[in-house]
Parts: sequence; structure tokens; C-alpha cells
Amino acid sequence: MQPRPESQARHYRGADKLKDKVAIITGGDSGIGRSVAVSFAKEGAHVVVVYLEEHQDAEETQKLVEEAGRECLLISGDIGDSRLSEEVVARTMEHFKRIDVLVNNAAEQHEYEKLTDIPDAQLLKTFKTNIFAMFYLVRAAITHMQPGSAIVNTTSVTAYRGHTSLIPYSATKGAIVSFTRSLARVLGPDIRVNAVAPGPVWTPLIPASFSAEKVEQFGSNTIMDRPAEPDEIAPCYVFLASDDSSYMTGQVLHPNGGMDFSS
Repeated sequence: MQPRPESQARHYRGADKLKDKVAIITGGDSGIGRSVAVSFAKEGAHVVVVYLEEHQDAEETQKLVEEAGRECLLISGDIGDSRLSEEVVARTMEHFKRIDVLVNNAAEQHEYEKLTDIPDAQLLKTFKTNIFAMFYLVRAAITHMQPGSAIVNTTSVTAYRGHTSLIPYSATKGAIVSFTRSLARVLGPDIRVNAVAPGPVWTPLIPASFSAEKVEQFGSNTIMDRPAEPDEIAPCYVFLASDDSSYMTGQVLHPNGGMDFSS
């Protein structure tokens, strides 16, 4: 990507807000997930990065986490397969003996100009990756999470505004909002569950999803007149994972550049 996303938390200064905690982050190989992983490491957390197949990107994330003085365990596979969630939890417990934070961030999106063009297989795959995977991983992890733990889910501004060519993606993001609120009721007060709903963010998902013309205009519909960098979104996750947000659960933060939900 040109320019490369700012996703290395270069300017982030930690304050031991997550000291010696263990965080699982799906989609942690690049973009928001990478920035969250490095920010968490700078706050003192060890990190488990779950990713699909971008091994070089994942290894770069691992290097950045280790440069921050923390351990990083890499686990590759399809998060839409429930068996991977069981493996992730088993390997995390074997290696670190604990799970304190779960960040459900992995997602995929595919653009279709017509609803009738969306094939069944792609619809199902989008739901498996974006929302089924959250059920799988939470189900596998919660028996190992102690009181005071936190779950942070990545939803999107599209859950509130909709999107004409990303209907399956937007639908999954709406489901994540409801999942977050319901799960908070089920797991509270022991485990806090919140979400982040970013607006346009400059990540590898964008040029992979849209035409060159749309990429050039990406983020121009915000008050900021630009997309966010991943490093501008990651502090929301630090806040929701740490004790700074001890009285927040079932909530959604909206770092979206001032987008209007009504239009």
C-alpha cells in the first residue's frame, strides 16, 4: 500500500495499563489489529495474534511486539472455523496459562453493486468470518477468563449508516453491536464487553475491496476529510481493555472522523 498505514504505534507511550496481562487479537497481522497488538505490548501485555495467511505481515507484528519487550504467539488459520478457536484458546493457555483480554477484530468485506450479485457462498463466508467467529472464540475463551477480564469487538460505522455496496459486511457489523450488548448482560459484571465502531481507516482491506477511484476518495465524507490511520484507532482498544473503562460495558466507541449516522 502507498502510503503505508501507520500501524506500528511508533508514538504511543505506555503506562503499564495492561502489565503482564495476556491478550488474544484476531486479525492482528496488519491494520487496526497490528496497532492494537503493539499498543497493548507497550502497555505491558503479552499478545496472541490470530491471522489467516499473511505470514510476513504477522511476523512483522511479532517483531514489533517483541521490540516492546513482550511475547507474541502467532497462530494462523481460518477464524470462521470453530476448531481454530478451540486451538487458539488451548495454545494460549498452554503457553501463557491465562487469558485477560479478547479482541475480536478479524473481518472481511466484498463489494457488490447489486444485491442479486451476492453469491450464497460469499454471504456465508462473510458471516462466518465477521460474526460467527466471535461466537466461537468467546465460547472457547470465557471459561478461562477471570473477573476483571475484558472483551472488545470491532464493529463499524456501517452498522449505523448502512452501505450500498457492502450489505453483507454491514449486516455482520450490525450483528456485532447486538452481540456486544447481549454478551455484556450475560457476562457482567465479571467480564466487561464493549466494542469499537471505526469510520474509514486506511488499512490493507481498503485497496483490496474497492476500485482505484473509490480508494482515492476514501475518507473524504468525514469532517476530517481523510481516513484514519490505525494508530488513531488503537487507543480506544487500550481504554476498553484496561481498568480505565472499569464502569463501561455493553458500549460502543465511535472514532469515525465525525461521520453523520443519518446520511
